[in-house]
Amino acid sequence: MSAPDLAPTRRGGRGARREMRAQHDFTMLPALKRNLPLTEPMDAEQIARIDAASMAILQEVGVVFRDPIALEDWRQAGADVRGETVYLDEALVRSLISTIPSSFTYHARNPANNLPFGKDRSIFVPMTGAPYLRDLDDVRRNPTLDDLANFHKLSHMMPSMHSSAHHIVEPYDHAISHRHLRITYSSMKYSDKTFMGMTTSPKNAEDVLDMAAILFGEDFLETHPVVTGNCNGNSPLVWDETMLGAMRAFARRNQPVLCSPFVLGGANTPASVAPTVAQLNAEALSALAYTQVIRKGTPAIYGHYLATVSMKSGAPMAGTPEISLMNFMIGQMARFYDVPWRTSNTLGGSKTFDAQAGYESATTLMAVMMAGANYIWHSAGWNEAGMHCSTAKFVVDAEQCAMAYRMAEGIRWDDFDEALAAVRDVGPGGHYLGHPHTLENFERGFFMPEMFDNNSIEQWQAEGAVETNERGLKRARHLLNEYEEPHLDPAKNEALLDYIARREREIPAADALNQDY
Repeated sequence: MSAPDLAPTRRGGRGARREMRAQHDFTMLPALKRNLPLTEPMDAEQIARIDAASMAILQEVGVVFRDPIALEDWRQAGADVRGETVYLDEALVRSLISTIPSSFTYHARNPANNLPFGKDRSIFVPMTGAPYLRDLDDVRRNPTLDDLANFHKLSHMMPSMHSSAHHIVEPYDHAISHRHLRITYSSMKYSDKTFMGMTTSPKNAEDVLDMAAILFGEDFLETHPVVTGNCNGNSPLVWDETMLGAMRAFARRNQPVLCSPFVLGGANTPASVAPTVAQLNAEALSALAYTQVIRKGTPAIYGHYLATVSMKSGAPMAGTPEISLMNFMIGQMARFYDVPWRTSNTLGGSKTFDAQAGYESATTLMAVMMAGANYIWHSAGWNEAGMHCSTAKFVVDAEQCAMAYRMAEGIRWDDFDEALAAVRDVGPGGHYLGHPHTLENFERGFFMPEMFDNNSIEQWQAEGAVETNERGLKRARHLLNEYEEPHLDPAKNEALLDYIARREREIPAADALNQDY
């Protein structure tokens, strides 16, 4: 089951790696506590207008739930069910979503990596779902389980990444029907941060939760969120049996689920920002309400995946101004309902890690930070509209998230008086480079990115004229050489491997997979 590093092992073994690790701090950043004003373009009247439009959609147009269990659940809850369409009364929706916790704490297997979540707290989560990767040699190819393990290791070592996610890339060297087991084990083993759980089928979700119960204890799951599921809607206004069954698996065991309409603006929504948000909001509310039908008080997260569609090609686009506007609006709606919310981050549509990828990702990152999202998914590696995870971009994106984290922390005032004293010490025409305040604060005072080069062109050329993509690849190789696996209790590890072996005997290797986004 072990997945070895793809990068060559540095001489000196474990002792040398410890010495190298001492030069870098891989400690995970705490959950971000945001201290900047949010961008909120809607006034109270406009928020009310979106809310009223969404409630009208739910009551008059309805939402299709293609699942007999969900339809019966809705009947029992008092909804108007006609065939597969559920018509939701406004009072029922408001009553149900009022029981969703506005905040909670994610618990990791290393308690030092627990995360307060919701309200003014945010976490960064790597991308998932890529069928290809650009590897340590920048070659685009199908991934393996070893590649996935490397991304989980990088997630573990990046201070800004708060989760190891799940299938960052698809491991094509394992049977489709068995992948969810190997993916879950990899995200548990190679990192001691929180993680995500596969929702590719109801039974796959149950397997993930059984493995989480082995890792944490069944009773612990009853009262502590440890793993996140994602359930995508089929916009416009449809939830299918696969996603609803997975949603039930997570909610019944009190684990958070992202209720995520899958928006391709202009294709499965109106070709206009405000009506798109009204439809998306209705879709999200219908799923959020259903989580509380399943189990009142279970954690749930207002989710979405946002892209706009090129009217020239039909292809999804990233980093457009409308996506930023919708993120601002969705943040306002989630806060109006007092529920935590998820968005997507650092999205790029480029085929390589080039200027397009950088611009699109930076635009998205800035909008996401100013929108006040709580669960910031796809925060590292996403390119080619999610078709590949770039190893170089993964590393650079993670540093960009650390920079955004620092910005969102806001202005520090704790050294204000000492710094003003330095102004008096230095006086006109002096410099601060050798002043005690500078020596004490230079690392903390201004973020110094490692992935960007700010030297003179002469020095850059003398050092090999290395561009950002190669710099990211070099950094990834160094990180993987320095990686040390976090301790996992041997008895729990054995129990997890036994569970995987049993389930792989029970599950036919030819079973189909429904892709989870």
